[in-house]
Amino acid sequence: MSKKVLSAAVLGLNCELVEVEADTSWSNAKFFIVGLPDKSVDESKERVRSAVKNSGFEMPRGRITVNLAPADLKKEGPAYDLPIAISILLTSKQLFLTKPFDQQVFIGELALDGQLRPVNGVLSICLETKRKGIKTIYLPRLNAAEAGLVSGIEIIACKNLSELVNHLSGKELISPYKPDNSLLLIKDSLVTEYDMSYVKGQQHVKRALEIAAAGAHNVLMSGVPGAGKTMLAKTMTTILPQMTIPESLEVTRIYSVAGLLPTDQPLIIRRPFRSPHHTASGVACVITR
Repeated sequence: MSKKVLSAAVLGLNCELVEVEADTSWSNAKFFIVGLPDKSVDESKERVRSAVKNSGFEMPRGRITVNLAPADLKKEGPAYDLPIAISILLTSKQLFLTKPFDQQVFIGELALDGQLRPVNGVLSICLETKRKGIKTIYLPRLNAAEAGLVSGIEIIACKNLSELVNHLSGKELISPYKPDNSLLLIKDSLVTEYDMSYVKGQQHVKRALEIAAAGAHNVLMSGVPGAGKTMLAKTMTTILPQMTIPESLEVTRIYSVAGLLPTDQPLIIRRPFRSPHHTASGVACVITR
């Protein structure tokens, strides 16, 4: 009998829930993942196999089929490792869930020894989880601070697969992660390498930038190389109003999906600045990290 759990697929800045279901049968020992997986998802077979074994559990002998639904949605990334492992343990009766499967979401990359590694797009996944009315999400410990930016859901941060299984079995419960609410308090002053107050001279350019910042206007600067155009452009973010909480969360979602969110800074509070080359095309500006 097949067993399934919920996971999530990140689509740009948005997210869609994915059902991960596993089934076993007495046949040749093969492992199949279906549901339009990419190469990183297909490689989950080896990570999951080793993680389950090294965590003290047994992989079912015979044919294992894992389906990622909806099947017409392309699945990317290693975040499906954990839900695949949980669904296999469920179908092999090494684990039993006490909560309904549609009330909990699992995401996380597995190391070969069963440790959980952080994944990208956690903020988008948590926002979608909350929107769907799902109460609990299980994720790697290093993603807990980012997930804590979303209130109203229970966050269970795990270090490895065996720790999560013990929690789900009721043997050793993991305390829900308590978010640090101080992260949502935007600081009054930010220390930055570039600040307009550091610029000596260039009074006309600084005045133009101040007017543009006050009125949300565009600015075109031209001149010989080395005149300070890029440096002045970088300082413009320091005279803009500080980001509001919704703006910070939106910027953080972009950094999270792109894999650029620092582990020690789960919330981006400084306005971002990008300096693409003047010959870069529109497509290059969009896909360049």
